[in-house]
Amino acid sequence: MGEAKRRKETLGESYGQEKGGWLRKEQLLLIQKWVTRGTWVGIGLLVVIWLTVRFIGPSLGWWELTVN
Repeated sequence: MGEAKRRKETLGESYGQEKGGWLRKEQLLLIQKWVTRGTWVGIGLLVVIWLTVRFIGPSLGWWELTVN
């Protein structure tokens, strides 16, 4: 007898059904959506800060870049 048949006999009606976890699939997809959105926001903020430090600040005379 194969393992799948043995497992089916052991589990009975609950064979092939999802086990109850901490989070449902919909909740995990929502978390993934918000984490992805947050990642893109972070990347955008990083670009804005870099542009400010590299170009905007020196052009407005807020500070000077030094070359080593």
